[in-house]
Amino acid sequence: MNTIIAFILMFGILVFIHEFGHFIFAKRAGMLVREFAIGFGPKVFAHRKNETLYTIRLLPLGGYVRVAGEDPEIIELKPGHHIGLVFNDQGKVSRIIVNNKSKHPEARVIEVERADLDHRLMIEGYDVNDEEKVSFEVDRKAFFVMDERETQIAPYDRQFSSKTIPQRAIQIFAGPMMNFLLAIAIFTLLGMLQGVPVDEAKLGEIITDGPADKAGLQQGDEILRVDDENINSWTDFVKYIEEHPGEQVDITAERNGEVFTTQVHLDSVEREGKTVGLIKAYRPFEKEPGQIILYGFVQTYQWGELIIDNVGKLITGQISIENLSGPVGIYNETDKVVQLGFYNFLHWTAFLSINLGIINLLPLPALDGGRLMFIGIEAIRGKPLDPQKEGIVHFIGFALLMLLMIVVTWNDIQRLFL
Repeated sequence: MNTIIAFILMFGILVFIHEFGHFIFAKRAGMLVREFAIGFGPKVFAHRKNETLYTIRLLPLGGYVRVAGEDPEIIELKPGHHIGLVFNDQGKVSRIIVNNKSKHPEARVIEVERADLDHRLMIEGYDVNDEEKVSFEVDRKAFFVMDERETQIAPYDRQFSSKTIPQRAIQIFAGPMMNFLLAIAIFTLLGMLQGVPVDEAKLGEIITDGPADKAGLQQGDEILRVDDENINSWTDFVKYIEEHPGEQVDITAERNGEVFTTQVHLDSVEREGKTVGLIKAYRPFEKEPGQIILYGFVQTYQWGELIIDNVGKLITGQISIENLSGPVGIYNETDKVVQLGFYNFLHWTAFLSINLGIINLLPLPALDGGRLMFIGIEAIRGKPLDPQKEGIVHFIGFALLMLLMIVVTWNDIQRLFL
């Protein structure tokens, strides 16, 4: 149960912070945000506030922010359509009834001749009762009503495509940016709670009843030698310990100015198909404020560099697609991390946040990087690409992405039962 709660919490935070980046910068640019969704597929929860529908959906495969103008509008008024019009106190159209007009007896029914809901905000047509040509001004916040569901119209200045290239680019980039900022915040919090790890040959917290505890070692002991090997750093110490699983080693240490030697019988554990030694003592930490702030940025950069390197190896074939993990694999790893404690769970969340940010910046259709690529092409050409063609490319990209997710999930399931 702890794993389920931890996974839901982690997934929710990662997706929420990513989509919130898109959402807040869309709002700042004056775009109409139709929906803020966590997950895909059928709705589990929905709540409308002001202009935006907030939803939680069934499939935990990501999320999205639906901005007016990013995709073709769902409803288009064409000549010959019969629609019902409902007016507000200012005499402007506030509701456009597309179907089921009999359920809205207060609506004035007309046959559309021309409609411009982007710029002029007007509808012209003929009254079906006396065939008189009429023209109506449409309120900027009017709604379409189709199948008794309301969808707010989007004047051109509220649409994604109406904004400048920098405004659109930052709105797209803001999602990954927020993931990087979240990782920095988590690592900074870890620095505040447990301190910043230092590469000194000193023992940090000792795990009760572990090899170090049984041998009488204490927190703060400075390691001088292990057997005949001189130790100058924590990295040296861990390397030697891991190379001697299950063995008895002699550790020479200094405590309060006194040098002593003790025998330690190491534990062993399987890690990535290899048996390594364990002494069950944490590395030393410090809580200097400047180091804590720097730690958040350094850790985010270092993990990001590692992820980018692995993505490169995946592209060049040095890493197989079988090594990728989807939601099932991430859940399985989360289960392991939860058993190791809260700090390790925070580390895992920060790592996944960086991973999510970097993967989304890949120049692939349907990802943020692909959309940024199209904006870059527009900036070079001096004019946008055909929206319909771009939409088709993103649709195909999304379909391929879902196919990859299915393959990766199948690999995860096979690993669980093999």
